[in-house]
Amino acid sequence: MSAASPSLDHAADLAAFVDASPSSFHAAAEVASRLEQAGFVRLAEGEAWPSAAGGRFVVVRDGAVIAWVAPASATAATGVRIFGAHSDSPGFKLKPKPTTGRLGWLQAGVEIYGGPLLNSWLDRELRLAGRLVLDDGTMALAATGPLLRLPQLAIHLDREANDHLALHKQAQTQPVWGLGEADSADLLGELASAAGVDASRIRGYDIVTADAARGAVFGRDDVFFAAGRLDDLASVHAGVVALERAAGSGDAEHIAMLAVFDHEEVGSATRSGAAGPFLADVLERVWLSLGADREEQLRSLGSSWCASSDVGHSVHPNYPDKHDPVVQPVLGSGPILKINANQRYATDAEGAAAWNAWCQAAGVSTQEFVSNNAVPCGSTIGPITATRLGIRTVDVGIPILSMHSARELAGVSDLWDLTRVAEAFFSA
Repeated sequence: MSAASPSLDHAADLAAFVDASPSSFHAAAEVASRLEQAGFVRLAEGEAWPSAAGGRFVVVRDGAVIAWVAPASATAATGVRIFGAHSDSPGFKLKPKPTTGRLGWLQAGVEIYGGPLLNSWLDRELRLAGRLVLDDGTMALAATGPLLRLPQLAIHLDREANDHLALHKQAQTQPVWGLGEADSADLLGELASAAGVDASRIRGYDIVTADAARGAVFGRDDVFFAAGRLDDLASVHAGVVALERAAGSGDAEHIAMLAVFDHEEVGSATRSGAAGPFLADVLERVWLSLGADREEQLRSLGSSWCASSDVGHSVHPNYPDKHDPVVQPVLGSGPILKINANQRYATDAEGAAAWNAWCQAAGVSTQEFVSNNAVPCGSTIGPITATRLGIRTVDVGIPILSMHSARELAGVSDLWDLTRVAEAFFSA
């Protein structure tokens, strides 16, 4: 692969995006920053929204952001193309009274967020990141550098560790971050210092862990990309890049929209999750700004699409029995169409046909994903969005290995190809 290839340039930009997005709140802020630099206008929920053509976005409700491009030809019955993704990832979240420790070690009190591969968090330098809410109600984003580590027990002290490694979710998942006694230290003070605020003003916080290592390209011919939070920042990044390109590509026949939700890893049932009202509220306000009545809004939904983009499983060379014996997507062979008979994914025949048409328009190969019948299938925001809005929805994404690890593995070309399909989805 050429050092000047678009896919490698895209991977380098994704590495910068992930590094700037160690929490869902940082991811939403990074999306906003990039869109503002591209000429999009920030809107607030408490203000009237203009009907003029162009790019708009609203950041609100935790780590969620919705952005769109309204063409000059938009009317009260114009449909929408929604590219959906999520900003959160499995890991650990700070508990109340987070400064803990014993035996001369300072530790962080954390609880498990979502379904991480716990062992993957061992022996890595970790960051803390998220939001601090201050005594006047304002919010400050905070992100430390490498600060914590979950040190593994030496093999000399557990000779069977390679046979039965299993972490106790309370006793063995509290990372160290210094030496001393807990009553002489303040973990929130470290975060306040990183945010440039007075620790005594902190009244609330949502803080998570993130891998401190930057994303990297490696492997023969630079085919692999590894980073934390690829589930689902790979899709968020693809959607941002594609929306920026769509904004400058001319007058489309529909409204192009990027919807990034929080809390997917814990069920989406929050005000900023896909099961909440955020997307429906934004859509209604966009159509109202175009003069749409209720009938015209429903007509618009009937001509709209949602492409729910999240990662899926690549076939694993060491565990082939965990995959379908015939349908076996692999890194580097294109984005995936996710299918499940029990509607854990929202894809149906109509969605499959549409996805293949968008891939063809982008000049991108695609693969299918379906679970082994004996292995439970996960889900994502697609079925939730389809249920809430009644909108035609297709579940897609990229294949990865090490899903829910602290550091996940993707194919460099797949990341670029997903962005190209997203652009075709917005523009075709």
